Amino acid sequence: MSSTTFITDNKGRKISAVLPIKKYEQLLEELEELEDIKAYDKAMKKKLEFVPLQQAFKEIDISRKKK
Repeated sequence: MSSTTFITDNKGRKISAVLPIKKYEQLLEELEELEDIKAYDKAMKKKLEFVPLQQAFKEIDISRKKK
């Protein structure tokens, strides 16, 4: 069983957590999956618009450069 260690301030309030790397990696994977689901849901709310493949690649490249 894995355990999490909490770091507290001088009043006993939890301010940090130390967790096993496997648990940390699992949390990261779950977060990435949730981000993918949110992106999918956002995309599905938009009106579908079909564009030529090359135009789509160009728009993706422009979008990435803005970030």
